[in-house]
Amino acid sequence: MKSFHELRTMLRSLDHKSYPAYKSLAGSYQFGSFILFIDHVQGDPFASPSSLHVEILHKDAGFPKEYYEKTCSRIALQDFLTRQFASQFEDFNFKAKGSGKSGLLSITRCRQEVLERSACEITDTKIISRFHVGFPAFGRTINAGELEKILFDFLPRCVESSFFFRRLDKKKVEQAVFLAEDQEAVRTILKQEKLVAFVANGSILPRKSGVSDLPLKYSVPFSSPSSMERTLTLPHRGNLTGMAIPQGITLIVGGGYHGKSTLLEALQTGVYNHIAGDGREFVITDNTAVKLRAEDGRSIRNVDISLFINDLPNKKDTSSFSTPDASGSTSQAAGVIENIEAGSRLFLIDEDTSATNFMVRDDFMQQVISREKEPITPFLERARDLYEKAGISTILVAGSSGAFFYIADHILQMDCYHPVDITQQVKTLCQEHTAPRIYAPGFIIPDFSRALTAANRNSGKNTSQGNRGRGGRDSGRHEHMKIKTFGRDSFSLDKETIDLRYVEQLADSEQTTALAHLLRFALEQVLDGKKTVQDTVTILNDTLEKKGWEAFCNSYIPCGLAKPRIQEIYACLNRFRG
Repeated sequence: MKSFHELRTMLRSLDHKSYPAYKSLAGSYQFGSFILFIDHVQGDPFASPSSLHVEILHKDAGFPKEYYEKTCSRIALQDFLTRQFASQFEDFNFKAKGSGKSGLLSITRCRQEVLERSACEITDTKIISRFHVGFPAFGRTINAGELEKILFDFLPRCVESSFFFRRLDKKKVEQAVFLAEDQEAVRTILKQEKLVAFVANGSILPRKSGVSDLPLKYSVPFSSPSSMERTLTLPHRGNLTGMAIPQGITLIVGGGYHGKSTLLEALQTGVYNHIAGDGREFVITDNTAVKLRAEDGRSIRNVDISLFINDLPNKKDTSSFSTPDASGSTSQAAGVIENIEAGSRLFLIDEDTSATNFMVRDDFMQQVISREKEPITPFLERARDLYEKAGISTILVAGSSGAFFYIADHILQMDCYHPVDITQQVKTLCQEHTAPRIYAPGFIIPDFSRALTAANRNSGKNTSQGNRGRGGRDSGRHEHMKIKTFGRDSFSLDKETIDLRYVEQLADSEQTTALAHLLRFALEQVLDGKKTVQDTVTILNDTLEKKGWEAFCNSYIPCGLAKPRIQEIYACLNRFRG
């Protein structure tokens, strides 16, 4: 390791040289209370900016140990520090001048969710923060004076104001940590009390707009129906009252624009913690919950969808079903099975984004088209068995079919954004009508023996499309696979695009980028035609937990990765066509 004096001398010697000479600065430098690492230097002022990180020992940073001992509080503190560092960067971004990206100072732009990110890591001994800097240039020659401003003036001031407890508002740090511990307490209560979700009274569920995740001003605060109201006792906040949704089947109904989908969307994001002021801080959902929907055109590989679809006219085997272009019903059937495989304990479904023929068939239709001519067993007829035999609850938004009333344990009517418990009234009405068929025989959970083998890219031939136990791996053939992320919705790996736009619970494009790194690792290190999908995801998740981001990155850990849930790792593998 070199001193910051040596870095200054080296930098000044590079002034007005050709831009690639900047690469000689890569290395580590002691800056008193922190160490600066220059990990990767951009090759051109117009290229992606350089990657740097700083490390601060805990003895210097001074944060109380109890703020990062628990996983939930550590992630919350990392998130707080990242936001603090980003706010400091705003004061100095592009204050150093030059061509291209000269003077850029950037780090992750955190959204409303609190995610575990590569931008900031807290280990047992230190705090690590990763970020980007645009090294300044005159055209394509080095502007050492401007970079000296960044590294010796702007950056130390930002670091000092972000990562040292004595310089921060101690009350705000404490609030971020305590909020996370209270949120974790709610999640623990959900498991203990056999609940799948909790929505605190006073929560603000509507968002500002379709492109803004900020809370909508002047919206109606949430208030629980008295029959479902519970008061939880949390370690820091004390008593918190709201709506507790038990395990089972819960139906959300109501007129258009009364808040049905708004409630469901809040529940689907409740798998993540949210920052103070978001309005959904205590909208907490079982962290394995999955939003299911139809996904026309997606790839399905060797999924046993026979629980829902059988006896196809073309005699295609639905116990090992594959298609490169799924219909709405087959895609949603596959989604159910894949997420049983992924360990989900709660399905979230909106009738508006579902395949109608997959969800329900009314009596009149069954009279016109006999059951022998219909290969689909609708979700309506499997939902109770999914709960009673597989332990998977359902929260369903319905607006067009009353058949779902007959399977529901709880029925909420959204009335001007207020939930009303109408379970007893509806159950009384159900007795006055002929019940539809709500059960189907032959409920069997698949054995999930699918094994995946990556395509042989050297020969251009696909050795397997998810064949059970066949195929092999061409060692090292994925060594140079390139990753490109297209926002939250998709990424390409070696020019093959993985479409994730309908994986609605991906909260951030950095999770998408992380999935790309995990998939590349799987192709290089894991897929061999013998390991099942469950084995593969377990290896990926365990590697991330034990070895961190380093296991998935080639030469250095970049800023710009966020940890996905296990359910999204499954979703990524299941949508990879290679």
